[in-house]
Amino acid sequence: MTHNSRAIAAARPVFAGWRIMRSDAGRLWATRERPFPAAVEEAGAHRTVDADDLVELCQVIAAQEGLAEQAAR
Repeated sequence: MTHNSRAIAAARPVFAGWRIMRSDAGRLWATRERPFPAAVEEAGAHRTVDADDLVELCQVIAAQEGLAEQAAR
C-alpha cells in the first residue's frame, strides 16, 4: 500500500457515508452513498465531487456537508 493509499484509507472513517476513490488518471473522487434530500441539492450540494489531492477533496466534502446543514435549517 502506497503512502497515498494509506492516506485515502485513513480519510474514509472521517467522512463516513462517502466513498473515496482514485481515478486511473490519479484524480481523487468522492461520492455520497446516499443522495442528499432534494432541498439540499437545490441549495447547491453535489453528491459526487473531485479534487487534485486529498486535502482539497476533504475540503470539498466538508463544504457539501456544510451546505446540507444550512439547507436543513
